[in-house]
Amino acid sequence: MTPMTKSSRGRRTEARRAALQALYQWQIVNQNIDTIAIAFPDQWQFLPLDGDYLRELVREIPRCIEQLDARLTPVIDRPTSQINPIERAILWIGVYELTFRPDVPPRVAVNEAIELAKAFGAAQSHKYINGVLDKVAIDLKGGSS
Repeated sequence: MTPMTKSSRGRRTEARRAALQALYQWQIVNQNIDTIAIAFPDQWQFLPLDGDYLRELVREIPRCIEQLDARLTPVIDRPTSQINPIERAILWIGVYELTFRPDVPPRVAVNEAIELAKAFGAAQSHKYINGVLDKVAIDLKGGSS
């Protein structure tokens, strides 16, 4: 595995932003994620992003929603269905990276999610995202399942 360069980190950041948009659309219009994944490259083709990472996030997160929600349930104050769709998508991205991407340091996964929340979430949502993902990261580090 090669170390991440500043450029590749920026490309992953953009991939996360695009994945957030796709996951939001998936929740709102209840459209098949594969249909969304096929349509979105036209919108993303001119962005400097990591296309492989974007495709992974968009395809894999919906496939493992039950696992992601199971990680969230013990550390949140309400059912995931009651979380704002933007914040829910941000949490899914963060929990996915914490759980399934050992190449992404936990601090990076949490910080990237916080930045997404600051850019797209409600006024103070970044604090909620930070608290929830910190708890998930601690649970994972402790080896709880």
